[in-house]
Amino acid sequence: MKGMPVKIGDLTLQRPIFQGGMGIGISLSRLAGAVAAEGGAGTISAAQIGFLEKDFDENPLKANLRAMGRELQKARELAKGGVVGFNIMVAMNHYEEYVREAAELGADFIVSGAGLPVELPALVRTFPIKIAPIVSMEKSARVILQYWSKKFDRIPDFLVIEGPKAGGHLGFTKEQLEHFDPDTYGDEVGRIIRRVREYEERFGQKIAVVLGGGISDREQADGAFRLGTDAIQVASRFVATRECDADEAYKQTYLDAGKEDIVLVKSPVGMPGRAIRNGFLERVQKGERIPPKKCRGCLRRCKPAEIPYCITEALIHAAKGEVEDALLFCGADTWKITELGTVKSVMDELLGPTV
Repeated sequence: MKGMPVKIGDLTLQRPIFQGGMGIGISLSRLAGAVAAEGGAGTISAAQIGFLEKDFDENPLKANLRAMGRELQKARELAKGGVVGFNIMVAMNHYEEYVREAAELGADFIVSGAGLPVELPALVRTFPIKIAPIVSMEKSARVILQYWSKKFDRIPDFLVIEGPKAGGHLGFTKEQLEHFDPDTYGDEVGRIIRRVREYEERFGQKIAVVLGGGISDREQADGAFRLGTDAIQVASRFVATRECDADEAYKQTYLDAGKEDIVLVKSPVGMPGRAIRNGFLERVQKGERIPPKKCRGCLRRCKPAEIPYCITEALIHAAKGEVEDALLFCGADTWKITELGTVKSVMDELLGPTV
């Protein structure tokens, strides 16, 4: 592994691992707090985080902002002084409000993808919170580094690279997903890192590079560090832990999935994604339209009258364990997970035990 601990400004990770944000309701305070307590960075997903609040259907924004505060406080209590932040998608309606709330709450960092977070620095200008874009290609990294440096005279505190084997929404076209293998994507990661180093030198400031997407064992983790990254991001492996906030039925779908059950899907908002095949997906793939019961205005580009199903409702079903009516996002190597572990056991397996 690359040297530990990892420094991100005044933050210190004792172990070089970020837990990836997973919504809706999969990575909340229990999981994020447990990862932070073990020396990694715990990430709470802000995506429809207030889905269990009584007023969620009537006022989802208010419910979500309230839940952000509650979940961060609970994570802090579990984290033993460790690092905890939020994943906030650019594609969300009210993105600016969620970002400002995270900053005002005193979260340690914001990771932001599902679009380029071009205006993120302006939203947190007066706060000490660390910020990071999620990118998948060198072109995206170049655009965001150039834009932030020119408009805001700053660079990211760290940068997250999500590769083609990640779960959930993917930052690739279908053709790119078919093109990339470990070697060709390793070359792309190298190009991103070289671009990052240019801006480090220009600003005299370290930008930690975090690589995620299909990192499911020690060999893959070591491979990420050999590419020159400073830390890894892991999501799917943490679902199958006792501490994960997901319903037990959701976790069981990970344990039961075979390699052939993990498929690429098209999100209602046009983005490719990766999920576990189930009755819900089979209905959608046959052309059945499952209209939203209620539009909660969650995504900017969503057109409720045209979408095949509501992604919020499908992911809420997943969080509640209603797995046959759910969209079950997962990483490409989820089929390798065969038993429920703990956050510590996953981190020890991927990074080696602490001394």
